[in-house]
Amino acid sequence: MNWSFQLYSARKFQPWEDVLRTVAEAGYTQVEGFGGLYDDPPALRAALDHNGLSMPTGHFSLDMLEGDFPTARRIAGMLGIGTLICPHLAADLRPADEAGWRGFAARLTAVHESCRRAGLRFAWHNHDFEFRPTADGAVPMRTILDAAPEIGWEIDVAWVVRGGADPLSWIDEYASRIVAAHVKDIARPGERQDEDGWEDVGHGVMDWPGLLKALRDKTPAKVFVMEHDNPSDAARFARRSIAAARTFQE
Repeated sequence: MNWSFQLYSARKFQPWEDVLRTVAEAGYTQVEGFGGLYDDPPALRAALDHNGLSMPTGHFSLDMLEGDFPTARRIAGMLGIGTLICPHLAADLRPADEAGWRGFAARLTAVHESCRRAGLRFAWHNHDFEFRPTADGAVPMRTILDAAPEIGWEIDVAWVVRGGADPLSWIDEYASRIVAAHVKDIARPGERQDEDGWEDVGHGVMDWPGLLKALRDKTPAKVFVMEHDNPSDAARFARRSIAAARTFQE
């Protein structure tokens, strides 16, 4: 299995040249981009090539995908990104009911169509809010996936758990839609408070051996992305997580 590393995890530990070297030395062969990286795509591509890294997936803001898709397409082409992923929707922009989420799904379908015409794939990346029912009982994640049947899903399994849902049941129900997965871990109660309660992969409460088996066996996902939203030491997170993940495959 080729492990990817979400570079957002190391945003506080620049310069990026050092981050990419550390990630490559830890054993990663892929990285996942995010908006803060795309100011100079040729320089980033040169740094990736220098460290033997590829970037098959990248996060792009909805603003860019809807308002300046040619720039997103140009960045993807320069960096070798084949799947563009929309990662978030700010709290003040989230719909309040099922009809609103259906309207949002229509917007994602339009982005998917732009990607399709450009020979690219498109997916939505979840957090926890998509699993919390609206006042009329709708579950936003279900509405998004059902109302936008052509888009992919990059499942962030730990956020599914933090949203109060069972990731295995969602993997079972929407297996064919899952094109990538974020591999992150949740700390035991009371631990890692300085890291927002996240933990290095394999050192928290998530059953990653079982979850990875389900993802490998049931979904078409080929990209498995290590992520920590707020590590106190990104190099520690990178090394400990890939070391643990390798034991899951033994």
